[in-house]
Amino acid sequence: MLYSVNGDLVPAAEATVSVRDRGFMYGDAVFETMRAYDGAVFRFDAHLDRLANSCSLLGIDHDLPDAVFRERVRETLSANDLTEAYVKLSVSRGVQPGKLDPGPATDPTVVVQVSELDRGPAWDTPATLETSPVQRIPDDAIPAAAKTHNYLNGILARRSVDADEAMLLDADGFVAEGASSNVFFVEDGTLHTPSLDGPLLPGITREVVLDVADGCGIPVETGRYDPDDLRSADELFCTNSTWELRPVERYDDTTYGDHPVTDRLLDAYRARTRRSTST
Repeated sequence: MLYSVNGDLVPAAEATVSVRDRGFMYGDAVFETMRAYDGAVFRFDAHLDRLANSCSLLGIDHDLPDAVFRERVRETLSANDLTEAYVKLSVSRGVQPGKLDPGPATDPTVVVQVSELDRGPAWDTPATLETSPVQRIPDDAIPAAAKTHNYLNGILARRSVDADEAMLLDADGFVAEGASSNVFFVEDGTLHTPSLDGPLLPGITREVVLDVADGCGIPVETGRYDPDDLRSADELFCTNSTWELRPVERYDDTTYGDHPVTDRLLDAYRARTRRSTST
């Protein structure tokens, strides 16, 4: 497998960055996890917009046009002969003197990693979900809209549960998001998900799901929900770019049966990915 490191394609075992890179030293870096279908990255524009917003929130002024990122992802997919793939694009502030205060991002580090991922469900079984005792970091501490390399919040949450995914609550005890996913539930035919007013990442898949729900005529509500709202729901599922929509079969001590609305949304979501690669 070949990865792209600052524009050079190198074997994965040799793909390295400096120990003085701020992404390694401080987590001073941002990334996007994307999914390619038929050789094309789904919602590439939206991912690049979110990457730009993450860089802006951290003050990483890399001065690289989107065309550079597009070309490096394309080259990496092509070099590995991948059409159905996981893609991770990372941008760090680069190598700087070993002090906390950052300087201008005059020489950012850009890495593209890819791996094979079939078009079908990446995880073909429903997930288990547990509420973590680890609290979601408040938005005014670390901006939730910034997808950074500092993923300790999610790592500690995952370590705290015996489940496929960890549910993080905000400081007021309301549902925020999964450690690596957004969360949806269905109650009496209406789709619900936490509002972006809370400390959660604005997921690209989340946005598509809300759009396809509208196209399917499924009512949608966003708001602040506590764990009991999810436990009393008819259906529960998590979303991210690699999982797409993954039904939840158990949340804490609550189990769920069939997921008819989730299945309908998943079919519509996959139809959207097929349309995006046929034009």
